[in-house]
Amino acid sequence: MDNPIDKDKVAENPGLIDFPHHIGSAPIIKNDPALIKSKAMSAMIEQTNAQWQQIQQQLELLKQQAEKLKRRIEFSERVYNAQMNFEPVIGHIYFLYHNQKKNIDVLMMVHPKEWRSMPDYLVFECAIKLLADHTWEVLDNHQF
Repeated sequence: MDNPIDKDKVAENPGLIDFPHHIGSAPIIKNDPALIKSKAMSAMIEQTNAQWQQIQQQLELLKQQAEKLKRRIEFSERVYNAQMNFEPVIGHIYFLYHNQKKNIDVLMMVHPKEWRSMPDYLVFECAIKLLADHTWEVLDNHQF
């Protein structure tokens, strides 16, 4: 029995040809190395740029945190150099005044509104709170 298909229209090894050999064949697309490299390079650049931006944001946050800590340390040194006649307790709120007569800071437990008559030479600076790490946090007027 002879094959009814014309031998010129049939491939001997259809798996080795670089084009589909019948309608049901999967499409065969030639690889373009330049296109593959270009797509990979674009994806790599997009991913690394996103990671770079994330690291830059983290660095900025760390820088802000370091600056805030530095200011808290400097302020805490000022408080520890102030005159105080008691031992501060962690978590409590105190009041920092400046004695203009002696040119020194003074830490007190007395709120500025509790004075019957505050001496003229005392200037209220701020309300502060002793934190667990023994640094001092400046409170805004709404926190006390």
